[in-house]
Amino acid sequence: MLKLWREPAVMEARQRIATRHSEIVRQQIAISEIAAPTGEEGDRGEWIARRFRALGLAEVRRDEAGNIIGRRRGVMNQSAVVVCAHLDTVFPRTVPVRVRQEGEVLIGPGIGDNGRGLAAMLAVAEAIDGERLRTRGPIDFVATTGEEGTGNLRGAKYLFENAAREARAAIIVDGPGDERIVTRALGSRRYRITYRGPGGHSWTAFGTPNPVHAAAIAAARMVSIRLPTSPRTTLSVARIGGGLAVNAIPGDGWIEVDLRSSSAAIIQLLDHEIRDAARFAAVDQNERRATGTPRLSCEIAVIGDRPCGETSPDHPLVLVAAEATRLIQREPDLAEASTDANVPISLGIPAIAIGGGGRGGNAHTESEWYNGEGGAAGISRALGIVLGSAS
Repeated sequence: MLKLWREPAVMEARQRIATRHSEIVRQQIAISEIAAPTGEEGDRGEWIARRFRALGLAEVRRDEAGNIIGRRRGVMNQSAVVVCAHLDTVFPRTVPVRVRQEGEVLIGPGIGDNGRGLAAMLAVAEAIDGERLRTRGPIDFVATTGEEGTGNLRGAKYLFENAAREARAAIIVDGPGDERIVTRALGSRRYRITYRGPGGHSWTAFGTPNPVHAAAIAAARMVSIRLPTSPRTTLSVARIGGGLAVNAIPGDGWIEVDLRSSSAAIIQLLDHEIRDAARFAAVDQNERRATGTPRLSCEIAVIGDRPCGETSPDHPLVLVAAEATRLIQREPDLAEASTDANVPISLGIPAIAIGGGGRGGNAHTESEWYNGEGGAAGISRALGIVLGSAS
């Protein structure tokens, strides 16, 4: 890696990144000011597609999941290294996406997650221009859809099950930072559990099974489930609702549950316990109901399922990433997170997620901020990782 880092063409590319970092940050702002709620990434995707074409990427296209794909051809015709950054944000269109500057800090929803990731990916695609700097193998640059929340990694799932199923490696650029290397994919399973009954007046229909009571019983049982500490596993009842009025027995009641772990076996084990708790609550209310009243129904729907797994710390991809991190005078931090990398890792494709340089905070809030000091080094790090994987 050190030899590659010191090659004249690579040194020149790193210098270009440093020289034009202010322009990269302006692109980051422009990207962040294009609204892109999960499921509505079209406008931002079109902007990225135009940039891909302007950079001379080949075969620029939008796939059926809405991903924007462009290829930088290599010297050899072999499987591609895939570089991804997600298009979507957690913010609905009602949230203003204007970015403001306070000193050296940029403030705006999505300025880091994932305005920075997309801008850094574009900067790497520009640095590896196919002329002054070219790799042995091809590189597919992809702006993915549906990474956040209910998007359920939709774009990455489609990509790695189709066009990128034979990928040599995957490097996901997500947010700011220049030390973290995500090697462990944090899996999750999310549920919406709904109880339905006839409802009625709180006095005259009393004895009719109460869906909100069932939802509350289910929530109480779920939070009492014993969770393993290694690997760290979490279970949260995140939302609860139902009913029409304070003086009415509700016709429906529901809860939404978030389960997370890096172990697929643990997720599956706890899946059974969650379902048992949900069914117990329905049975409890049905046994308490007045004679002749209709039974309560229970519906358990999985509304999100993110796979888990790990890229070994000894894998060449991780070793290259760690060395590139040290070359910019940072100490690599192997970490666990839920990103687009979950998908290729679960499919056996070597993958990591990294930041795009600089520092940030308050992600997923309207006061999200980004400071670009040292950000060029983070992009150079990403460039080194991509070059080391595709050369």
